[in-house]
Amino acid sequence: MVRRADGSSTVELAIVFPILLLLFIASAELGRLFYTYTTLAKATKVGARYISTSRDAISGDAAKVAAATLQAQSLVVCGYTNCSGNQPDGTPKVPIVAGLDMNNPAANVAVTLFTQIEGTVTVRYVKVQIQGYSYSPGAFNLASRIGAANSTFYFALTPSITMRYMR
Repeated sequence: MVRRADGSSTVELAIVFPILLLLFIASAELGRLFYTYTTLAKATKVGARYISTSRDAISGDAAKVAAATLQAQSLVVCGYTNCSGNQPDGTPKVPIVAGLDMNNPAANVAVTLFTQIEGTVTVRYVKVQIQGYSYSPGAFNLASRIGAANSTFYFALTPSITMRYMR
């Protein structure tokens, strides 16, 4: 008795393909999550470096301190010290990551200047932290597929950096 195997590979593909597709989409979504977090972390580092070298950040004038803080927050949100207007090539400015508020950078970025005593020396520090940013799922939204809340799988991303004041 001879058995024919014409179509067995098609059946195997039909069984394995959905699993492979699910793994591919899940890995792409995980990569997007890491990319978003890394972009936000690098932006906080740029903002902290900017304000840690700003003379206005430790000025006695509260308006200068507020302006320097807003410039650092804008730098984190859109990559420029002012989020309004156009880029040098004439295109409108956009946030570095979708979901950041360019009209109110302070809503997404907290800048804290503080001093700390280390031995007998008082050292100034600056802390820049992303706040109120929730990662939005893309093509692969596991929470909606199983009926769970988005906060179960997608949580707020809050990268921060503390840097010594350089001036």
